[in-house]
Amino acid sequence: MNLDGRGHRLHGAAALTLLVVPGVVLAWWLQQQSVMGALFGALVLYAALGLKSLQQHAEPVAAALARGDLGAARAGVSMMVSRDTAALDAEGVSRAAVESVLENGNDAVFGALFWFLVAGAAGALGYRLVNTLDAMWGYKTPRYRQFGWAAARLDDVLNFFPARLTALSYALLGRTRLALACWRTQAPAWDSPNAGPVMAAGAGALGVRLGGAAVYHGRTEARPALGQGAAPQGGDIARALTLVRQGVLLWLAALAMVALIAWGVGHA
Repeated sequence: MNLDGRGHRLHGAAALTLLVVPGVVLAWWLQQQSVMGALFGALVLYAALGLKSLQQHAEPVAAALARGDLGAARAGVSMMVSRDTAALDAEGVSRAAVESVLENGNDAVFGALFWFLVAGAAGALGYRLVNTLDAMWGYKTPRYRQFGWAAARLDDVLNFFPARLTALSYALLGRTRLALACWRTQAPAWDSPNAGPVMAAGAGALGVRLGGAAVYHGRTEARPALGQGAAPQGGDIARALTLVRQGVLLWLAALAMVALIAWGVGHA
């Protein structure tokens, strides 16, 4: 059966609904249960937060660069990004890894934490399901351009607030004025409305230069510049991971403060 673009979009939306809604409804019911709900919520949050996975992918790339093993570094970063990595030099590998850490700090960590705080286990599970389907279907290839449209658009909606909170967190924990300036002036030129603020603020916070040309599926894409400063090196991968980890601590500290204030108001 031959389908036009609208037909592929409808099929993609239907598949998205079937794969996401039942799990979210079940999670919503489970989190309403007393003891089981608390345990279920903790398990979902643990599974949804991808900080450990992010470290497990990024740290071997940094280690390979440190010992001068460019082949291993290329192989490692190929598991983190969708661009072609076979011809990347050390700077290109470092740039790809830092960009991935910054962007996935939002997608795999802060976004899931945000939706858990908003809607509990159901929110975190729904967010991660949509995010995963967007990664599978949302690439702009002829095969998935239309079918993945619904997943990509819903992922944009769900990430709107988390991405900007992530960008603000990066800015507060790094070179704040530069990060905010990069966010304001560079993010609008990026093709993703959410990755732009996150990566521009992260690059500014670290004081490195990201973006630029990259090869995807054999085609070179001229991407806008992000950040300001020197080209990234292997050591900047660890700095990007530290920025994400510190961001998690910042969020937890802010949450604890809000909870303490609410408790104080309730007992005043």
